[in-house]
Amino acid sequence: MTDTQPDDLPTEAEAANELMRLARQIHRANRLYHAEDAPEITDAEYDALVRRNAALEAAFPHLVRPDSPSNKVGHEIAASPLGKVPHEVRMMSLDNAFADDEVAEFLARVRRFLSLPADEPVAVTAEDKIDGLSCSLRYEQGRLVRAATRGDGQVGEDVTANVAHIPDIVQQLHGDDVPEVFEVRGEVYMEKAAFLALNAELMDEARAAAEAKGEAFDDARVRQFANPRNAAAGSLRQKDAAVTAKRPLRFWAHGWGAASHVPGTSQHEVIRRIESWGLPVSPQFRLCHSLEEMLATYGAIRDARAALAFEIDGVVYKIDRLDWQERLGFVAKAPRWGLAHKFPAERAETVLEAIDIQVGRTGKLTPVGRLRPVLVGGVTVTNVTLHNRDEIARLGVRPGDRIVLQRAGDVIPQVVDNLTRDEERPAFAFPEHCPQCHSEAVAEEGEVDVRCTGGLVCPAQRTERLKHFVSRPALDIEGLGEKTIDEFFAKGWLESPADIFRLRKRREEILALEGWKEKSVDNLLAAVENKRCPDAARLLFGLGIRHVGAVTARDLLKRFTTLPDLRAVAEAAHAKEGEAAAEAASEAYAELVSIDGVGPVVVEALGDFFHEEHNRQVWDDLLSEVSPPPYVVETKASQVSGKTVVFTGKLETMSRDEAKAQAERLGAKAAGSVSAKTDLIVAGPGAGSKLKKAAELGIAVIDEAAWAEIVRAAG
Repeated sequence: MTDTQPDDLPTEAEAANELMRLARQIHRANRLYHAEDAPEITDAEYDALVRRNAALEAAFPHLVRPDSPSNKVGHEIAASPLGKVPHEVRMMSLDNAFADDEVAEFLARVRRFLSLPADEPVAVTAEDKIDGLSCSLRYEQGRLVRAATRGDGQVGEDVTANVAHIPDIVQQLHGDDVPEVFEVRGEVYMEKAAFLALNAELMDEARAAAEAKGEAFDDARVRQFANPRNAAAGSLRQKDAAVTAKRPLRFWAHGWGAASHVPGTSQHEVIRRIESWGLPVSPQFRLCHSLEEMLATYGAIRDARAALAFEIDGVVYKIDRLDWQERLGFVAKAPRWGLAHKFPAERAETVLEAIDIQVGRTGKLTPVGRLRPVLVGGVTVTNVTLHNRDEIARLGVRPGDRIVLQRAGDVIPQVVDNLTRDEERPAFAFPEHCPQCHSEAVAEEGEVDVRCTGGLVCPAQRTERLKHFVSRPALDIEGLGEKTIDEFFAKGWLESPADIFRLRKRREEILALEGWKEKSVDNLLAAVENKRCPDAARLLFGLGIRHVGAVTARDLLKRFTTLPDLRAVAEAAHAKEGEAAAEAASEAYAELVSIDGVGPVVVEALGDFFHEEHNRQVWDDLLSEVSPPPYVVETKASQVSGKTVVFTGKLETMSRDEAKAQAERLGAKAAGSVSAKTDLIVAGPGAGSKLKKAAELGIAVIDEAAWAEIVRAAG
């Protein structure tokens, strides 16, 4: 790992603040990845956090924290039904390299540390870095007596009963040279095909369970494994070993821990000895004698990656001589004699078979590429967003083109190249009319997105707006999933939001549909009836008026209290005929734009919405079914009451809208920019220039965890 300082070197105060946030971020990522098998960020994003932390610590060594991630491996084991197992020899992790020059520097550091002459050969083992769950197998007298996960490197979970069901892990080592005590360390993993089959099985089981209970099946609610690594970890760490027995897990060895005797003087010799005892090792394992051989091996394994039956994310190098390993020792959480050379985002070639145009709730036309299915990073990709008209033109893609696909951060598929761009074929014609309602599709001045002008007349926008209306940030109606809305819309039962509240009249018709039972129908209707007196701001946000988000909806209702009052002012601001109307419009416009967070764009969007006759009908119809009470912001006394708070950077535990709502409930004002009137800044990662301005103005800065304490203290 390189020790270069960050290009955007912060001040000492900013560095201390950032190191505090990084420690919490990395600690959370480690817990979710190692302890809960539920990562929220990609490996690439995690690596970026670790590299940033290391760079700041190198630039400001006096600011290294006691809880620095540089000194931690994995994550501590919380209360576990599997039991805890202390490791006799700590299980370490490896430093990462991402470029060839970092590998060269690794070798140079080894030479400098050992004071080797320039012509002294340095042999290094190389093998693919499988993306699995680290596991230590303790053999005594050649018999397996205990198996444990890595945990935090010092204490892991006892999975002895579980590994008994993994065919690759032998219960008895075979050979005359097996030491009295020997811990084999390696990875438990799941092959790509087995991972896909397991997720399909989980979907089938959930569907069968829903049918048995008489409930409607919603595949969006089925919890599936995100990737083969998570599937392997979740399968191994089962309380019931019988569940593990049903999962197709594999294992291979790549090292060792405690040993009464090490049967060899080199890394490759001991690994081959472990293999001879009956445990599998990587088929890619080999010995390299120069930097050129190491990089050639890396290239060969990288090129073979897509064809492998399992997921890998890099190549691991280890100094071969064990006496040199002992002299090199360890630094913090990693050995000086090992390095993980990580792969860039994986790419694959496939055919773009078609380009479909999807219409969103705001009328945006989004082109979606339909692909010949291809496996990229363990996931079968069949669709890819092409974003907008300009992106299609930039790539020059047309149906039939052969493209290069990349999973950015090994998660989001994107097209990075068109291999048949120069073939003589007509360019893709982006539609000038909506494919759903045939209304004109245009891009507003200064925008790249093309939108349907049909509004609520467009069936695509109607269904998408209905889905938005019942979504969690809006009315949050449980049981009305996307498939249900599509089904009810197709039957003509749902044309507008008000129709949702008339579903009770269709109880028998819903009950007659396949997959619906009395309990599921009654639960749905009860959830709808429970929203007859909704929060006015949520209702306004749920209508999907362009530029009126959740925060803006609250800001508007805080000023006008009721929806009819808001409509009256919005319509007055849009009036254009007559001297009296113009004067009223000017006053109404001034009143609206005086609201913090509401500008001319929002005022125009509100006016356009109420100017459309169909929208007024939808509004009136909805308010004939529901009765939102006057909007009142209930506040609690807190240490930020009466103060102005600015949230900046990326918030990790809540959305920006939720944070601002919390501030309002605590009697504070949530502003969008830093000024002399700002009292407090809550800073997440990437806060940037606002922190600098805060320092100049002497404004207090806290992190998200400290803000959570303020909220908690207020009750």
